[in-house]
Amino acid sequence: SNATRSASRLHASSHSPLTKSDSEREGTHISVAKGYCPPPSSSAWVTMVSLDDAVIARLEKGGKRYEILVDPDLVDPWKKDPESVELDDLLATDEVWHDAKAGDRPTEEKLVGVFGTTDLAECVAKILMDGSVQLTTEQRKKMVADKRTAIIAEIAMLAIDPKTKLPHPPQRIENALDEARFSVDPFIPVDKQVKTAVDEIRPLIPLSFTTVKLAFKISGSNYGSVLSMVREDVLREEWLANGDWAFTVEVPAGMKIDYIAKVGKRAPDVVVKELD
Repeated sequence: SNATRSASRLHASSHSPLTKSDSEREGTHISVAKGYCPPPSSSAWVTMVSLDDAVIARLEKGGKRYEILVDPDLVDPWKKDPESVELDDLLATDEVWHDAKAGDRPTEEKLVGVFGTTDLAECVAKILMDGSVQLTTEQRKKMVADKRTAIIAEIAMLAIDPKTKLPHPPQRIENALDEARFSVDPFIPVDKQVKTAVDEIRPLIPLSFTTVKLAFKISGSNYGSVLSMVREDVLREEWLANGDWAFTVEVPAGMKIDYIAKVGKRAPDVVVKELD
């Protein structure tokens, strides 16, 4: 667990984690026990990211660098919710370095001076929150492309064209982002970047962030399957005398058409009305 890992102190290492032995080049993971790579059947085996897949996260302070080796795909999930990501999964080595490639590590005194502790989890948190992640060109391209797609999808879902009352097609939003020269950060959460993106493209395309209230009526036989999908959105509900279930939801205007379609797939007999 994170609590168990955070209790471990940082130990000295005699070699660089990036100077790999033959077994490490073949995919052997680094163990918490320094200088010892146990076989897969050993109880000391841990599921760390491989050195081949890891990248350097770096914090520069007091003229020195402090580096950790991390899984680039887990940095964003960690920033959203640190408790959801195990250190064993996030890190390639159980270590903080001055220079990971050279195998140069700081003393405990240096760690305490910079981080106020030698606790691994706290050092990792400080480096990831205040430092930078050194991605390869291909890693950055992929992460930026994925984040860009998510930003476009979020805007298309939440916003509408106030003239037509319909969502903007994703391609129109993408074109506006291109025209505005919006720069996507692979590590800033989507919701934060959506706000910035909207500010930049509003002069280019009309955007309205409104909600709509929809009143649905479905047969009681479809209650279970529909409820599992709409439960978090329901404002009011009631059972009618004929056994039908009626409920009201409030959703972003851009979601209206898709939302009605999703309910309709589970309840073909649905009756829906948009409320004022």
